[in-house]
Amino acid sequence: MAEKIAIASDHGGFDLKTQLKQELERLGFEALDLGTDGPASVDYPDFAVKMALALKSGPATRGILICGSGIGISIAANRHPHIRAALCHDHLTAYLARWHNNANVLCLGGRTTGVDVARDCLQVFLGTEFEGGRHQNRVAKLG
Repeated sequence: MAEKIAIASDHGGFDLKTQLKQELERLGFEALDLGTDGPASVDYPDFAVKMALALKSGPATRGILICGSGIGISIAANRHPHIRAALCHDHLTAYLARWHNNANVLCLGGRTTGVDVARDCLQVFLGTEFEGGRHQNRVAKLG
């Protein structure tokens, strides 16, 4: 059975979310789309709450959140103690988010991150395991 990855965005991330949802499926993951369903203006904190609920209750194991810059939605997501959301801009930040921080939510900016870079971040984020070891104590203090 394929790992289920939740994905959500506000209006500023809708186009990128649509493309990354297709990429998730191409990579063999099951995408759980939490909205938004179009470009009409919506409030990004609402989608961070949906993500937090999806990860807490178990339908999804990890998530992808997108707003215009990625900043607001990452702040909103990190208000939930079981979420470790990382705003990533490139291959290295996506790698370190998983390798050192055991991030469970990748955040991206729909207006600041190109599609190819976003796809690369997604692939690296989903393909990198947490190193543990010396990082485990630090991560345990996050939530």
